[in-house]
Amino acid sequence: MKLRTACAALAILVTFGLTVAPARQVTAPAPGAGEEQLLAKAKAIHERALSIDTHVDIPGRPNYDPGVDNPGTKCNLPKMEKGGLKGVFLAVYVGQNPQLNEQTYKAAYDQAMVKFTAAHNVAEKMYPDRCALATSPDDVERIARTGKRVIMIGIENGFVIGTDLSLVRKYYDLGARYITLSHSGNNQICDSANGGKPLNNGLSPFGEKVVAEMNRLGIMVDVSHIAEKSFWDVIKVSRAPIIASHSGCAALCQNPRNLTDDQLRALKKNGGVIQIVALGSYLRGDSPERAQALAKLRAELGMDRFNRAERRNWTPEQQAEYAKLNQAYQERVKDVDAKYPPARPTVKDFVDHIDHAVKIVGIDHVGVGTDFDGGGGVPGFNDDTDAPNVTLELVRRGYSEKDIDKIWGGNLLRVWREVEQKASPSK
Repeated sequence: MKLRTACAALAILVTFGLTVAPARQVTAPAPGAGEEQLLAKAKAIHERALSIDTHVDIPGRPNYDPGVDNPGTKCNLPKMEKGGLKGVFLAVYVGQNPQLNEQTYKAAYDQAMVKFTAAHNVAEKMYPDRCALATSPDDVERIARTGKRVIMIGIENGFVIGTDLSLVRKYYDLGARYITLSHSGNNQICDSANGGKPLNNGLSPFGEKVVAEMNRLGIMVDVSHIAEKSFWDVIKVSRAPIIASHSGCAALCQNPRNLTDDQLRALKKNGGVIQIVALGSYLRGDSPERAQALAKLRAELGMDRFNRAERRNWTPEQQAEYAKLNQAYQERVKDVDAKYPPARPTVKDFVDHIDHAVKIVGIDHVGVGTDFDGGGGVPGFNDDTDAPNVTLELVRRGYSEKDIDKIWGGNLLRVWREVEQKASPSK
């Protein structure tokens, strides 16, 4: 969750052969258009749209039932049905271990298998009458026509590949159709946007092989979470369009996880798509005064000496000390909150990021990836039941039904098809 402001100079654009997308022309609702009319229009568009969310986390607790509307989860079958959301990519997420060795790779693989099993179970054993697994765009469209919810699978963190390239094929056979190359830490494939000191200076030699194998099989390469240098390396190496499954625009929110305007333009030239995330810290950052006050408080308490990326290796004493400091920090943050209120992004901020991406790269390269149940959710778009609010806000801003169809899933399906077309899995 991070970003940077980008205003690309003409000389840079010429150097890289990129052009500025013409400003998108929208037609605002007619003056005096009633609220009921807008609501009716948005409702009809939303019901027809093949809406896809490219990033939802699978809750890790045992005995979780996705067929019940559990208030503790933002995405489940009842919420999808109520909100008219047609399909989701369930993320096989495994956290990053700072140690890169056979033991940690094996542990990551085991965790991934548990989540693959959970994704298959919901579609094939628990609720085959309400949802089905899709492994191609044609599957998505076919299943959606039946009225069932569409379940797709992505992997969040290429760490689960270890150094065994054959696992890429195994994960493909299990249904994975995108892999986020890293998470919040550098790994054997590439450097992370939150990895601290670079380990690979971008994409590693092994990472290049992983991208090539993904291209060969028809797995979308996901650049969310990876460092900017890693992003540019992927752009050079990938033969197929790439995706950012859950990211924001750095020009609107300075967060190292978000994409700069230059990155967005490169994504367009590559033919890819950015799926805008509904996570508050990606959408609107704190004021400079608040950020400075929080940094000063952390330094004063000595919290910066703890490397949270290495938390798994902390001793019990370190864990206890950090817990104590964090409790003190949370208490004193209340004073900072009173003086410098935190940013409270809403669905309007979410659509602001869609607007910005459309302005920079055009309507064909923008989509939705919420990160629900992984931290995502803002007022107005806090779970799947709120999905119609996004469509309503897009209608308010003058987006056509064709535009909204592209944002809600059409662009992602186009990229997926192009990735399939460039694949040669039989070789």
